[in-house]
Amino acid sequence: MDGVESAVPVRVSGFVDLQVNGFGGVDFSDPGLTPAAADEAFHALLGRGTSAFLATLITSPVETYRRNIPLLVDVMKREEFEGRVLGLHLEGPFISALPGAVGAHDPAFVRAPDLSFLHELLDLGQGRILMLTVAAEIPGIEALVRSARSRGVAISVGHSLYGSDALDRLYSAGASALTHLGNGLPNVLPRHDNPIWAGLADERFAVMAIADGHHLPVPVLKVVVRAAGAGRLVVVSDASPVAGLPPGEYQVLGNRAILEPTGRLHNPEKQCLVGSAVTMLDCMNTLASLGLLTVSELLQVGVTNPLRAIGVDPSAVRRGSGLWYREGAFAL
Repeated sequence: MDGVESAVPVRVSGFVDLQVNGFGGVDFSDPGLTPAAADEAFHALLGRGTSAFLATLITSPVETYRRNIPLLVDVMKREEFEGRVLGLHLEGPFISALPGAVGAHDPAFVRAPDLSFLHELLDLGQGRILMLTVAAEIPGIEALVRSARSRGVAISVGHSLYGSDALDRLYSAGASALTHLGNGLPNVLPRHDNPIWAGLADERFAVMAIADGHHLPVPVLKVVVRAAGAGRLVVVSDASPVAGLPPGEYQVLGNRAILEPTGRLHNPEKQCLVGSAVTMLDCMNTLASLGLLTVSELLQVGVTNPLRAIGVDPSAVRRGSGLWYREGAFAL
């Protein structure tokens, strides 16, 4: 970290998070989600250093999409959330169903590319679905990506066993980002030919990374930051519904999950993580502690790059009460 820059307190307005599955016990993919619960979660998160975000639904039954997408859109249309809850990120259902790549998602609800269902989802979202995560290698995905792009949806590749050839095809179709690079993958990969190296090497894609210190251990996070640079890196929290809750055992996104005192949230049976238990404020402080980025670069990866990834003009975002950056960390 630049010594002069880090020594001077800096006022910042809060971060932009493209991947929030829920917060404070509220699950945006819960088939029993209520408007009151969504309202509560939105308010709680916006008071924790996140100035704007995308509410995220993971791979779900059709009935859950038909119920929860309009419900969430109706809540985010309220005046207090305009310019703050920017829209929705659908993480699935057009992803890989293979073990490891499917991660904590239920493979029973994964779907092959289906243009009719895609447009049903987009119609339910009333223009508020801003990002869609898909797998790059599944047959027919290029046509679905082109169709989603024609309606203004940013496409990110994730939960996918892609290689360089598949990434090239998806880029040509309109994909522009990589969802939580290094996660949503099997625990064991070929040492050279794998999605991590392919994604880092392809400079055309924004690299979304969960900087909680668990999804990417610190040595790996350092490599990702250095390879992607401030120009490509997009920090996300991947906050799960138990973010903001104490350690313990929970049902999380359809998984029995353990939240350790360290903050690591995992399904011991599947041997996979189940989202994070942190906010963007926590992630940005983990990143700041590495000493690799200046304050202006931290704001780039935590505010500017996320908005650019979904095509939102910064002037359309209402900023929160703000944070201070001083002595190497951000604080309310």
